Amino acid sequence: MNRRIIHPCPYLVVVTLTLALTTQLQNAWGQADDRAELYAQLAKEADLIDRHYGLLKRVVKVVQPSVVHIQANKTTRSSSNALTKIEEAGAGIIHEYAGRYYVITNRHVIADAEKTNIRIQLHDGRFFNPARIRSDADSDIAVMYVEQKNLAPARFGDSEKVEIGDFVVAVGSPFGLNHSVSYGIISAEGRRDLELGSQGVRFQDFLQTDAAINPGNSGGPLLNLRGEVIGINTAIASNSGGNDGIGFSIPINMVKRTADHLIKFGRVRRGFVGVTLDARFSAEKAQAIGLNTSFGARVSAITPDSPASNASLRRGDVILRFNGTTIVNDSHLVSEVSQTDIGRKVPVVIFRDGRNQTVELTIQERPEKTDTN
Repeated sequence: MNRRIIHPCPYLVVVTLTLALTTQLQNAWGQADDRAELYAQLAKEADLIDRHYGLLKRVVKVVQPSVVHIQANKTTRSSSNALTKIEEAGAGIIHEYAGRYYVITNRHVIADAEKTNIRIQLHDGRFFNPARIRSDADSDIAVMYVEQKNLAPARFGDSEKVEIGDFVVAVGSPFGLNHSVSYGIISAEGRRDLELGSQGVRFQDFLQTDAAINPGNSGGPLLNLRGEVIGINTAIASNSGGNDGIGFSIPINMVKRTADHLIKFGRVRRGFVGVTLDARFSAEKAQAIGLNTSFGARVSAITPDSPASNASLRRGDVILRFNGTTIVNDSHLVSEVSQTDIGRKVPVVIFRDGRNQTVELTIQERPEKTDTN
C-alpha cells in the first residue's frame, strides 16, 4: 500500500510569519502619508513612460496612411509540371516621384504574380491594382506605379545616420494581419553574405533589428521615432519560421536609389570599378603579407580598360578604404561600389608592398552581364 507522507507544519514558524505580516500591515496602514507620497512618485514616473509610448502612438498614427497591405495570388509550376496556386501577403510603402505615386515593396512579395492578381490595400480599406511593375532581383526591390491620386507618401530618413541601439518601429502584415506594429532596436548594421532563398540577394548591406518581424512583414517599413522610414523589412533568421528576434531590413538609402532608378531608367544603374575579389581573404592571409588587420578586400584580378586598370590597381592589392569608408570585406566593397554614382571620382586606399597608398578612380556603369565588380 502506498503511503502519502505529510510533513508537519511547525507551529513556531506559522506564529512568526503571522506576527511579521501583522506588523507590516500595521506599519503600512499607519503611514498613509508615506503611501500618498509613493503614489505621487509613481504618477511622475508613469507620466514619463506615457510620454515615451505616446511618442510611439504618434509615430504609428502618422505613418499608417503611407503603409499598404499587399496580397499577391501566384501560380507556379513544379518540376512535375503541376500548377500550384499560392496566396502571398506582404506590405509596402507609398513613394512619390515627379508628382506620381508608387508603392515600394520587396520583389519576392509580388514575383510571379500578374498585375491583375496583385491587390494593394490602404489603411482606410480602399484597394486597387498596380498599373505597372518594375523590379530588381539583385536587391529584392520592386516598384509598382499606381494611378490613384492624393495618397500619403512616406517620409524617408537617412540610413547612414542609423546607429546600433536606436529605437525602431516595424509595420507590416505578419501572417496576413495587415498594419501590425512591433517595436525594438537596431541590433547591428552591415549584415552581408546572408543566404536568402533560392534566388538570393546579390547586393546586401542589411540593418538587423529585434523588432518582431514575421512572414508577411516583407516590404513593410522600419521606422525611427521621427516617423521616418529607415529601412524595408525583408528577411528573418529563424529556426521555427517565425520571429526569433533577428530580422533584417534593407537600408532606405539603398532602397530609394534603387526605386528611383527603376522608375527613371527601368533598371538599376550600378557602379563598376573592374576588379575580381578574393572571397577567401582571411586574417591569416593578411598577416602573411604584413597587414595587421583582417579588414579589407584583396584584388585577385583586374578587368582591362576598366577604372581599376586606369588607376593602376594590381593583383594582390588590398583595398582598405573606398571613398572614405573602411572596407570590412569583399561583400562590403561590392555594396559600396554598386551604390556609388556613375562618373564620380573616388579616393581608394590600398595596401601594397608593405604600406598604404592612395589612388583615385572614376566609377563607370556596371555592364549588365559581368562577374566582376
